[in-house]
Order: sequence, then structure tokens, then C-alpha cells
Amino acid sequence: MRVRVKIPKLGLTMTEATILEWRKSVGDAVTAGEPLVVIETEKADVEVEAPASGTLVEILGAVKQVCPVGGAIAVIELPGA
Repeated sequence: MRVRVKIPKLGLTMTEATILEWRKSVGDAVTAGEPLVVIETEKADVEVEAPASGTLVEILGAVKQVCPVGGAIAVIELPGA
């Protein structure tokens, strides 16, 4: 099974965020709750945590790319899938 990592809505007026830095690369093991990517909102830079443990199999959002709230930016493959 695969889990999509999405841009979280961090404020009432937030509609998009810019990807600043990926903390993991494709093929890396990730643990739920660990920092995966840093995004820039209109008010602050924020670390987005991995929503599940597994392997990062795809990065959909590039550094400096502006992504909408709720937009998928990565895919994590769960163990045993």
C-alpha cells in the first residue's frame, strides 16, 4: 500500500506553499513523524513530517515548486506492500 504525502493547511487563509528542501531522497527509509520536507508558507518555514513509516518511493514536488494545499508532493510505500 502507498501513502501520499500532502501539503498541510496550516492557516485559515493558506492556499499554497513552496518546497524549500527535501530531508529524504527516493529510496530512503522514513519513520512516521520524522521531518521529510521543509515548506515555506506565507508566514513561516515549516517541517512536514512523514505521515507513515516505509520507503520514500516517489517525490512529486521539486524544490522551489509552489504546490496547493492538499496537493500530493511525495509517495511512501508501506512495509510488506
